[in-house]
Amino acid sequence: MPVMVQALVPVFVLIMLGHVFRRWNFPGGDFWPQAERFTYYVLFPAMLVFKLGQARLPASAYGDIALLIVAMLVAMTLVLVLAQRIWRWSGPVFSSVFQGAIRFNSYVGLAAGGMLLGDEGLSLTAIAVAIMVPLLNLLCILMFSLVASQESVRLKPVMKAIATNPLIVGSVIGVVWSFFEIGFHPLFAAILKPLSELALPMGLMCVGAGLQLKALRGASMPFLVSTVLKLLAFPLMAAGLALLLGVDGLLVQVVVLLAALPTATSAYILARQLGGGAPLMAGIISGQTLLAIASIPLMLSLLW
Repeated sequence: MPVMVQALVPVFVLIMLGHVFRRWNFPGGDFWPQAERFTYYVLFPAMLVFKLGQARLPASAYGDIALLIVAMLVAMTLVLVLAQRIWRWSGPVFSSVFQGAIRFNSYVGLAAGGMLLGDEGLSLTAIAVAIMVPLLNLLCILMFSLVASQESVRLKPVMKAIATNPLIVGSVIGVVWSFFEIGFHPLFAAILKPLSELALPMGLMCVGAGLQLKALRGASMPFLVSTVLKLLAFPLMAAGLALLLGVDGLLVQVVVLLAALPTATSAYILARQLGGGAPLMAGIISGQTLLAIASIPLMLSLLW
């Protein structure tokens, strides 16, 4: 437990540091939105190419990851449908509960995976992220089209956005690089290494800069249900499914970690664009990120 806490403390300190800097308007202007764009489009893809390109994972690992992730997403979707039958929320409210309970913050996941599980764990985490991101986007878009969106959702722009997602592109390039064992020229590696080392701290501070703590006022039942499902029930579900499917070892640690993460900050953007409950979504994102400081060490200590 002390080792786990020691590894996770820097993750959450960097998140809070980003929030404090944003509150102080330091370094000013529109730095933080631009920093997030730079991290998303440059730093994280560079890190994924560099880390995955050096990984040597067995081919069976990819199939195990995909099977377990699909099982997790199907199981949580069924739980959320049951929750909706019980509480009967409006479409916009349910859309926020849904996103809050099933999505995950990939920045926090990659940072925590690297710090807790080393390079091999980071590689498995990156592959899991590359599988989960398109599946979650499609699942959430489908959910919005059914319960919240006032207009029909066009599939072509959605597929284009998924195909050009920098995290997915970086992961695919890294996996191909690793599969063919291309290796990195020392000059190329000397460029990618510092970029990859900058990705995680900058990404975590951007997460903190995006927190909207005022949205936590008047936390409601939808917030509570979404948060309990995400931070407590989902990691328990992931561990149970891994046991049921006969998956063990480092992969179990990776999927439990991903399941225990707070929801993605990008869920707020999707809520605004597609008619979801954006204020509730902002509260869920901020509240889960703060509560995860305690819940992640707790769940990992129980399930690892």
